Amino acid sequence: MIDLRQLREDPDRVRASQRARGEDVALVDALLSADERRRSSGVRFDELRSEQKSLGKLIPKASGDEKAELLQKASRLAADVKTADAEQHEADEEAKRLLLQLGNLVHPDVPVGGEEDFVVLETHGTVRDFGAEGFEPKDHLELGEALGAIDVERGAKVSGSRFYYLTGVGALLELALVNAAMARAVEAGFTPMLTPALVRPRAMEGTGFLGQAAENVYHLEKDDFYLVGTSEVPLAAYHMDEIIDADKLPLRYAGFSPCFRREAGTYGKDTRGIFRVHQFDKVEMFSYVDPEDAENEHKRLLEWEKEWLTALELPFQVIDVATGDLGASASRKYDCEAWIPTQGKYRELTSASNCDGFQARRLSVRMRDGKKVQPLATLNGTLCAVPRTIVAILENHQLADGSVRVPEILRPYLGGRELLEPVAK
Repeated sequence: MIDLRQLREDPDRVRASQRARGEDVALVDALLSADERRRSSGVRFDELRSEQKSLGKLIPKASGDEKAELLQKASRLAADVKTADAEQHEADEEAKRLLLQLGNLVHPDVPVGGEEDFVVLETHGTVRDFGAEGFEPKDHLELGEALGAIDVERGAKVSGSRFYYLTGVGALLELALVNAAMARAVEAGFTPMLTPALVRPRAMEGTGFLGQAAENVYHLEKDDFYLVGTSEVPLAAYHMDEIIDADKLPLRYAGFSPCFRREAGTYGKDTRGIFRVHQFDKVEMFSYVDPEDAENEHKRLLEWEKEWLTALELPFQVIDVATGDLGASASRKYDCEAWIPTQGKYRELTSASNCDGFQARRLSVRMRDGKKVQPLATLNGTLCAVPRTIVAILENHQLADGSVRVPEILRPYLGGRELLEPVAK
């Protein structure tokens, strides 16, 4: 959540942020009104309680008609205190409810607009000209099936659409990617983590995934658990309700977990293959930092992602995501999009988001610097979303005979194998 002081001091900035996100601007004024009611009712409650305490000291000293009058007044005052307390509680709950609906303040440099209004910041690598090489590229599913690496037919038979099996070299390729990504994360100073895939409501709500993103979250109603769509959720909640000494920052974690997404609203989109699926594995970077270092950490996360995609020998571009496509928690987000030859366009492989103090306030994660205690900043960055990375590797490194060249960084994790070759049927 945002800092309420920012809302009171500069409501126009919050309105502008909501407008840029394409969200309800009226929410800002409703929240201001609820906050004013909460504060005024709190003052009223404190005044009445003070009067009640003073009266309580007079009653034992009084007698006769005076005491009877004081007792009547005390009775009326008790009712007024109860009413003021209820009004304060109601206003407080309303303010909290509205505050949780408000998105993070967008960074002033973020391009304004929807999904297609991003700005390309950089382009890396060379897009292959398959025509010059004399063959038409196959898509990842045709390649994966020929390699004995991907089986979506049986995935659909067992679990339904958008599920799949990775088999043979496909399974080995996932393990190679995860191990190589984790090794690079550890080298960069991240602590490796295996995180829970089921979390309580507060963890999911605290990271901002029960607002606009709720439709894509799986909820186990009987047990009131949520399946995570990213290990960002358990990593953000790892230090929930804790105060961290400033000299221990930054804290950096690399989480590996299965991820689950309903993919609501994507009917008919990316239905072929494993680019958009309901379950996948991912290595996610997560940082807790001093708010003053948040923007620099954001750039560092992006650099680690760029180095990883370069090591995989993939052509990609970096985009500054537009305001309407940020997600509630991020003030700014950079995506790295890899070139997918058979689609003839760049598609998202990684994201790096700066959430400032938004998640930390919701999860009560604070830092202590001397006597000062304040929310810290959290950031997250995808290092390797496995299925999409496999899609990019298969399509970009395919050869005319249907085999796929293994990027050098992965070869030590595949027993030195340089090629993935089609299997005999």
